[in-house]
Amino acid sequence: MDYLIYISKGIAVIGVIVFLIGSLLTLYRFLIYEYKRLRGESMYLQRDRLRYVFGSYLLLGLEFLIVADIIATLTHRTLEDMAILGAIVIIRTIITYFLDREREFFHESLSEEESRKN
Repeated sequence: MDYLIYISKGIAVIGVIVFLIGSLLTLYRFLIYEYKRLRGESMYLQRDRLRYVFGSYLLLGLEFLIVADIIATLTHRTLEDMAILGAIVIIRTIITYFLDREREFFHESLSEEESRKN
């Protein structure tokens, strides 16, 4: 069962790496958009797209962390440890649900905005 601990931690690290990559890419693009905004260009639609993409990274990272928690549950034998990990999974699942709903809202808004331009 020790190998499951390492697998769980490895998957959790992957989730954190996804968060970091998403954060760095989003920050880079945000800085570019803000520079353009300061030069007088409208960046409303680009910022909404950026939030949509960033939400995708957050959701993917959370999914990795949920899988890591589920695998970690297999290594803990006490009821208290399983209850704590179960609560963490539930909280992360709720966060994932609401982030996904926000992404859907932005996707619909962006699609409507693009159809108005055409």
